[in-house]
Amino acid sequence: MAELRIPFFRPSIDEADVSAVAETLRSGWLTSGPNVRELEAELSAYCGAKYVNAVNSCTAAMHLCLAAWGIGPGDEVITTVYTFSATATVIVHCGATPVLVDIREKDFNIDPAAIERAITPRTKAIIPVHFGGEPCAMDQIMAISRRHGLKVMEDAAHSIGTLYRGRHVGGISDAAAFSFYANKNITTGEGGALATNDEELSERVRILTLHGMTKDAWNRFDAGGSWRYDIKEFGFKDNLTDLAAALGRTQLTKIERLLDGRARAAARYFENLRDEEHLILPGFDEANRHAWHLFVVRVKNEQSPVQRDDVIRKLAERGIGTSVHYIPLHYHTAYKNLGRWQPGDFPVAERTFEGAISLPIYPDMTTAEVDYVCETLRAILHP
Repeated sequence: MAELRIPFFRPSIDEADVSAVAETLRSGWLTSGPNVRELEAELSAYCGAKYVNAVNSCTAAMHLCLAAWGIGPGDEVITTVYTFSATATVIVHCGATPVLVDIREKDFNIDPAAIERAITPRTKAIIPVHFGGEPCAMDQIMAISRRHGLKVMEDAAHSIGTLYRGRHVGGISDAAAFSFYANKNITTGEGGALATNDEELSERVRILTLHGMTKDAWNRFDAGGSWRYDIKEFGFKDNLTDLAAALGRTQLTKIERLLDGRARAAARYFENLRDEEHLILPGFDEANRHAWHLFVVRVKNEQSPVQRDDVIRKLAERGIGTSVHYIPLHYHTAYKNLGRWQPGDFPVAERTFEGAISLPIYPDMTTAEVDYVCETLRAILHP
């Protein structure tokens, strides 16, 4: 096969997306307005949560949720060591203490037994991360949380469209935070949302999202709105624009097609690589629907003639973009400076990281592209 150039990710943007954004530009309403409200309603209907707050990132959604719960100095929040920094950074920004725990080998998701062991009298919440689009063991996690009186906020950055035991992620726990970043399963360019069945939480988040104001710009400046507002508390500036929401709305209408495209690519990877002796393929539970935001293989460094870092370099030389999800948090300087963890503290996450490669996956990835990645990967692993 002739050499192809395959990026790690390619966004699926069509004329409907372009037209929606152009129409919003022409409307004259660019900041948070009618498209944001409509997107919130449509996301609520899709994921089954009663309330959705659209904001400018998943990070903001998580931070706002913790702040609205009043989590702060002296409190502990348990989360996984195997995640993007934002999951734990929001805990730090609230003045609370992140408590990191290890993952399960089979799916890279947080280990419920490790959560239970980490609970102290200061623990206030748990943040499980649905790694790559595969849901965590939510029944076990919710049972633990209820037993100890803890809040659960799912980091569902990878998981819009994920089903856990037939239920959409977003309506299972106390709250769930979604990401609509450029490479996510639907995109607003930058953006996110918090889904919850708790009306009081949603209203508090809405106030905190825009400076702590009692009325947002839509209510103040629309016909019949009032110029008078109050600052009820010290909030943030985390609102989503109508431009971004317009894109999100058209993307959401296509989500099942976008998810199907990812699932087809994942199935082709399994078909091509299931017997590759030097790789461990991603694990998943067939009782759920995996959103396939990521397709992470692990190189068996102990037996492979080519190590993970060299595999990544050689794939890049052949025009194939990859990434690594994730560098365990305790390896990063900011977390080292907290002085709480050492290499060896999280053996499963550390072992997983040493071999992990995220292969290209996106909705419009063709069979020929997947085949080229697999053929190239095999050739590199068998020099």
